[in-house]
Amino acid sequence: MSLQAINITKLYGTQKALDNVSFEIKTGEIVGFLGPNGAGKSTMMKIITGFISKDSGNVIVNGIDIDKDIFLTKKQIGYLPEHNPLYLDMYVKEYLSFIAKIFYTKGDIKTKVNDIIELTGLSLEKNKQLKALSKGYRQRTGLAAALIHNPDVLILDEPTTGLDPNQIIEMRELISKVGKEKTVLLSTHIMQEVEAICDRVIILDKGIIVADNPVNKIKDLSSKKTDTIVVEFNLSTQEELLTKIKGVSKALKINETSWAIESVNEEDIRPEIFNFAVKNNLIVLSMQKKEKSIEDIFIELTNKKPE
Repeated sequence: MSLQAINITKLYGTQKALDNVSFEIKTGEIVGFLGPNGAGKSTMMKIITGFISKDSGNVIVNGIDIDKDIFLTKKQIGYLPEHNPLYLDMYVKEYLSFIAKIFYTKGDIKTKVNDIIELTGLSLEKNKQLKALSKGYRQRTGLAAALIHNPDVLILDEPTTGLDPNQIIEMRELISKVGKEKTVLLSTHIMQEVEAICDRVIILDKGIIVADNPVNKIKDLSSKKTDTIVVEFNLSTQEELLTKIKGVSKALKINETSWAIESVNEEDIRPEIFNFAVKNNLIVLSMQKKEKSIEDIFIELTNKKPE
């Protein structure tokens, strides 16, 4: 089971929404698909799922080109769009039965529906109308509909948008669970979500891929070879004194007694900060090295000015 996008280009008039985009995702991989608004993420997902056409390139699902057999490839894909479309006057169980019948012309539909309701935690809501559900349970229903035919490939566009913190955690756990045996492409703006459930990150900006790395390697892409130390003293001090510490390039005041101190060329300046405190009759209440986050790398890569 795999998903391949090969040299995908999509034009809207003269504007390139996607410019020669290529990537491959294998079975068991959950890949975070990141990018600013307008980067081309949703366009790419709609092309993969056959909702819109591309101008050039190929999408291969389990070795089959979608242009050669769109119906067969669609059967192997589960798709949860950003704006989850539901028939709100239908009941949960009724809606899922309706979706199941689209994919299955024979077999035990009732069992399939009951199984997916159990998997997605909809048992207590199965007899409710969709319009009576909370946002979280509507998202669960959308995911259940995407999974009802047991697809090999799962495309999820902003699946946790609008959910409360508890619902987000529940949805992440569910995606992680089903993603172990599927190929998952997950679009999100929540960087903690990427770190929590994704194996790999693809960052798209202005229709091109600017990064494609394992989550644990994405931080290596930063061009800023500096470290930041967050320190809290017992008393206030002055910026000009802190910037005179050996190895310090910048000091940013957080509050009256706390500072974010940036080093030069990744030097470990913690001993120098401690010595500074001793010399100035200050007590270090806390001091920690701030690790670069995926959000930091995302902002750096997508805010680059064109050369």
